[in-house]
Parts: sequence; structure tokens; C-alpha cells
Amino acid sequence: MIGAFAGVYLFYRGFRLLQRKRLILDTPASKIRSAAMGLVEVNGLATGPYTLTAPITGMTCFYFRSMAWQWQQRGRNSRWVKVADESMHVPFFLDDNTGRVLIDPQGAEMDIHRDFHDEFSTSLFSSGLDLSASISNFLLRNGVSTDKKIKIEEYCIKPKNALFILGTLGQNSGLSVSPVAVRSLPAEQHSLSFQVSKISGLTPQTDVSSAGKVLASIFRNEPTTAAGIHPVGTNPVARDSDPAQQQKVTDALVKAGITNPAAWAAAGVTSVVATTSAGGSDGTAVAPAREQFDLHPSTVLMRGAHNPAFFISWRSQREVISSLSWKSTLMIWGGPALTLLCVYVLAAHFDWL
Repeated sequence: MIGAFAGVYLFYRGFRLLQRKRLILDTPASKIRSAAMGLVEVNGLATGPYTLTAPITGMTCFYFRSMAWQWQQRGRNSRWVKVADESMHVPFFLDDNTGRVLIDPQGAEMDIHRDFHDEFSTSLFSSGLDLSASISNFLLRNGVSTDKKIKIEEYCIKPKNALFILGTLGQNSGLSVSPVAVRSLPAEQHSLSFQVSKISGLTPQTDVSSAGKVLASIFRNEPTTAAGIHPVGTNPVARDSDPAQQQKVTDALVKAGITNPAAWAAAGVTSVVATTSAGGSDGTAVAPAREQFDLHPSTVLMRGAHNPAFFISWRSQREVISSLSWKSTLMIWGGPALTLLCVYVLAAHFDWL
């Protein structure tokens, strides 16, 4: 029965991939300088004034996604279960030698290079896993025990990475380039919600008007950290800071020649593991040449409100289309074949033939 349903899903998934292939083929590739508003395809190199440090590999990047799976027993079977998933980004630019466009990767479907992959398991000569300090900190931060086999992966968008992007070019409604890191949401979770950890006085019998008054009071009077309220998917460290104000503080520090990350943190620039795009010989961050970038551009390439197609890939358009072609063909023809085979096996098992 599982195989029969899996075949139906593969058939459906194959048509979705075919639909994306046709969308890419029907959307003409554009140069950044001449790109029109709406759905566009662009190619170029990732660049920007601010970067992050990936938690596992320590690579300088604009975007990272770090994941951990644990080998767990579920009933009679054992399988990999995802136990940690961290993803953060800073806005960056795509440069194709004709111009630059600001990229907001929030909600994008990522097909990017895997920079780290490894599995760790206990041995007869050790009671625990032999993990590096960065991996141990990552697992500890996510509350993952190390008594079972673990698989770690990390994906990054690094400076000078060649990218192919399909997305919506639109007016910038307020996004500015700053060192404040933002927690990334997967494409299927690109929505805004709120977490309110502790609310007294609300019960299932509370009427709507009273509940509204309680929530309004919390948002109006309670400090954000005290109420435990923050948009899901945002950076908890940076949520109390105004990005525009942090940008002013950053500009003042750079003009004063203060480039030490510790001094930036003391001044209230609290971006998570945020660094600048270059490093000095003493290991401290060097102020980027921000005058080369428009930190408040008028347009941004992002996930559209009316056309949610948003795809970022480290492969070329030709390679993406080729991959979608064989995958969609395999799923569209293989899915029904798998379903028919499984239905035949079930029919034979229950003597329905």
C-alpha cells in the first residue's frame, strides 16, 4: 500500500517538476541592467558588503543551512530523523557585469552546493562520538544528544559563487543591506506567525473581544523579550534592534576606524556571527568597501506575492533544465508503473485475481 501511494505521489511530483521546467523555458534570461519588473531569470556572481560565518565549516558566506539527522529506532525499523536545522542569511547582490541587483533569499527554494557532509558513529574504543568543537556546539545549541549515529550537512552561498536565479523583480518596500543576520524560512514555511510563550487570563471560554484586549496589551506594554513574542523565522538576537539604527551605528564605527567585532557587539551591532567581506592579517574583521554598494536599492529580486516561483541554484540554466527533464520523465512514467505493480502484488496476496 505504501508503494502504491508513493507511485501516485511521484506522478504528481513529476508534473510539478515539468511545470517548473516549462516556466524556466518560457521566461527569457535577462541582463540585470535591462531586467523588467516581474518574473525574471538572471545569472551572475554573489557579492555583497556583509557576510556570515557558517557554524560547521566556518566558511564566509551570505547564506547557510546546517542540518543534522540522527539514526533512530521507530517501531521495528530504523531511519534517519532530522533533529536540527539552522538557516540564516544576509541580503546580498548578484553581479553580472552589467549591474547589480539586491537578492532577498527569504522563501527561496535552494539548490546550492553542499560544502560539508559527514557521518559520525560510536566505536568499540570510544563511548561517544568523535566530533569537532563546531559540530558539538551546533548539536548542543539544538539539544541533540550524541549517543547515536549522526549525519551532518551544510550548504552555503559564498562570495563569488555563480548563481542562476528565477524570481520576481519588484520595488523595494524597505529592505536595506545591513550586517544584521536574518533566520531563513524554507519555501513551504514562508509566512509570518507569532509565538506567545506565556499569556495569563486566557481560557477556552474567553470571548473574542477580551482575548483581543489581552493580546493588544501585551504588544503595547510588554517588552518583547519579557513577553516572549517574536516573529517565527527571525533572528532572536537581532529582533530588538532597529536595522536602520544599527546601520547608522555601523557607519559611525567604520568611519572611526573601529573594525573589531567585539567593539561592534558592544555598540549594539548584534548580528549573529556576522562579519565583513574581508579579513585582516590579525584575524579581525576589516571594514568592507560599502561605498561600492547601494545599501538602499530601489528594486529587489525576491519571492513574489502573486507569483511565488523563487528558485536559486548553483548550476547553470542548461544544467537545471536537463536535471528537471530526466527527473520529471522518470517520475511521470515510473510513478504509475510502481502503483500498478504494488496493486498487482496486493491483489495477488489477497486472491483478488
